[in-house]
Amino acid sequence: MASQQLQLNIGWLYPKLMSTYGDRGNAICIQQRALWRGYNVEIIPIDTEATIADIEGVDVIVGGGAQDRQQEIVMRDLKGSKASALKAKLDSGTPGVFTCGSPQLLGHYYEPALGQKIEGLGLLDLVSKHPGIEANRCIGNVVFEIVASKLAEDLRKTLGEVPLIIGFENHGGRTYLGKVEALGKVVKGYGNNGEDGTEGAFYNNAIATYSHGPLLPKNPFLADWLIKTALSEKYQTEIELTPLDDTLAMQARTAMFKRLGVNNSERMAS
Repeated sequence: MASQQLQLNIGWLYPKLMSTYGDRGNAICIQQRALWRGYNVEIIPIDTEATIADIEGVDVIVGGGAQDRQQEIVMRDLKGSKASALKAKLDSGTPGVFTCGSPQLLGHYYEPALGQKIEGLGLLDLVSKHPGIEANRCIGNVVFEIVASKLAEDLRKTLGEVPLIIGFENHGGRTYLGKVEALGKVVKGYGNNGEDGTEGAFYNNAIATYSHGPLLPKNPFLADWLIKTALSEKYQTEIELTPLDDTLAMQARTAMFKRLGVNNSERMAS
């Protein structure tokens, strides 16, 4: 199938309310890497004015972070038929990347430091709690190994290995997983809660992580996995992506691993 015939629709969750700390970078990265390959790309805002048809028409979903007040606004809007449509997309295998606050919305609830509990969509078996206004935030660079079995297997098939993921986290809430697969195992940083060594969650083809919007530019193979998965699911055929020159991104990764004292001699996720 010619690349000019392929259409990728990116659903961006509440771009004006949930794009803290550069989270728009993930949407831009997916868009640009698809455009470089000659695909037709449209970004569809999934916000207060979005329809059910808008949600049903997206091929990949991007969600970012927000402050507690913005999360409350989003959750008031993302109820009923909108929530059901979003659940149906993720249940059916539509890929997505949800960073910072948006994974909290996909869980059962988030307890802020102040104010009432914010009920989530309950799609992921996890809960998030803020330990209190006196607690330190989890801030800094984070490195983790991918342990989500499907994602690790797909990356190994494509790349011949499962590279370490590097990101930046800045969160007050702590997330605790139930019966949902962790995305990764922390090598450096805090991860979900700074206690159990887990980072993020993985459901069907949805990536949930505390790593912010530079996640995909720092790990371009994840962006390519999202594009490949989205198009393969949409067109029900195996899509092979044209390789791109990621020399600068790989050099930046090497520099950051060296700075953080992490041995990235192409470690394989267990």
